Amino acid sequence: MGQTARARPCERTDTPPGPVSDSLGSPARAPATSPGRPTEDSAIVNSHVRPLNRSTHPGDGRGPAPARIVHLGLGAFHRAHQAWYTDVVDAAGEWGIAAFTGRSPAAAEELGPQDGLFTLVERGGGGDGVRVVRSIVEAWDGARVDRLVALLAHPETAVVTLTITEAGYRLAADGGPDLTDPAVAADVALLRALPDGDLAAHAPAAVTALGRLVVGLEARRRAGGAPIAVVPCDNLASNGRLVRAVLLRLAAEVGPETEAWFASDVSCVSTSVDRITPRTTDADRELVRQSTGFDDAAPVITEPFTDWVLSGDFPAGRPAWEQAGARFVADVEPFERRKLWLLNGAHTLLALLGPARGHTTVAQAIGDPALRAAVERLWDEAQRHLPAEGLDLPAYRAALVERFENSRIEHLLEQILLDTDKKLVYRIVPVAVAERAAGRDASACAVPVAAWVERQGEPAVDVLERLDPALAQDEQFVALVESLVGAPVA
Repeated sequence: MGQTARARPCERTDTPPGPVSDSLGSPARAPATSPGRPTEDSAIVNSHVRPLNRSTHPGDGRGPAPARIVHLGLGAFHRAHQAWYTDVVDAAGEWGIAAFTGRSPAAAEELGPQDGLFTLVERGGGGDGVRVVRSIVEAWDGARVDRLVALLAHPETAVVTLTITEAGYRLAADGGPDLTDPAVAADVALLRALPDGDLAAHAPAAVTALGRLVVGLEARRRAGGAPIAVVPCDNLASNGRLVRAVLLRLAAEVGPETEAWFASDVSCVSTSVDRITPRTTDADRELVRQSTGFDDAAPVITEPFTDWVLSGDFPAGRPAWEQAGARFVADVEPFERRKLWLLNGAHTLLALLGPARGHTTVAQAIGDPALRAAVERLWDEAQRHLPAEGLDLPAYRAALVERFENSRIEHLLEQILLDTDKKLVYRIVPVAVAERAAGRDASACAVPVAAWVERQGEPAVDVLERLDPALAQDEQFVALVESLVGAPVA
């Protein structure tokens, strides 16, 4: 287990010194310098560089907000999205986030000495907007199940948010937990044998994110059972309903009383989330250091655009995220499908096809006329299966192209390729299935599938069997995919 890092309880601020802004209005715009290029007075700034924490960045003197939100999956996207929304609207300092890492403890190790503070850089065509985000008040290695259990057992904890990636849910083809996964099987055995008494004092070492969450929620039930909302923020269709079903399956392994409490007191909220957030580079860290005067080990680079659509109940309250632009709707699924099939589907297509054509970033790939045409054809197929009302699809598509063309966001294609097998299931396969059901060949969807088949080096039918068994039985679609393997982009 890596080093445990916790944000020290220190002062919360909203008005840092220097050119950085964390006011509740529009962020300050830094000079429009080239990324990574020092300004003329960088030598002066560097001579006064300070570590970033709540002592060096004291603001208005208030302490950190109480940890009422628990987050699983502490990465760059969470910090650019849910942490940013919470920071913008929490003027009274009522909603702190206790965040736990996923695959690596690195983010907690970086944020711990900084008391959870980090610099968010909104990188647009006209320059950089810079804001210090203060909503994370604890940062922990995900393996610290004891702290997670203690937080979830506390009655003041009201919300759990998740950004654990599609693969992190460890789902079987039927949407339930994948019991063939050794980590899931180990957690199921652990849940069946939970000891009596105080789970916070003797927290079992669950392995998976949802296994750890179930242990924590069971501790909450035993501590009095205050209701709570679970808010998945990953690119899964109907993510709230899906997570509810998985949690109920896992809760049943603990016992009938646990399953009944989960059914009545754990609300699962469906969401659609959007903000392009590439990996932070050493050049980004140096630019933040030079432009702000703070040595930030964990800055986040993102685009100016952000979107959050939610549907569901928050029985114990929530921040007023709508004040930062979040939307609460009766049905989030059309927004989910629009984002998954158009933005994420195009990202996966570009990531699969772009490297062979010499491209390394989304901006480079969308500037390739052949790839741009392939994206438009994919969008045409997807748009046939999205409702015309309320989504403004032509404007959304035009905005996506503009966002993809933002060359100041170096969104690496190799970053998007991670977990492609899981991503295709949600981003491409549903459109292909719908097109085939409508009697069309789904030729645009077949292009990224063929590129994935080529990368796997296996027969198309075997790859399709893992993606969607019904498509693997569709001889016409299999033949189309096979014909496209290794073919140049038209």
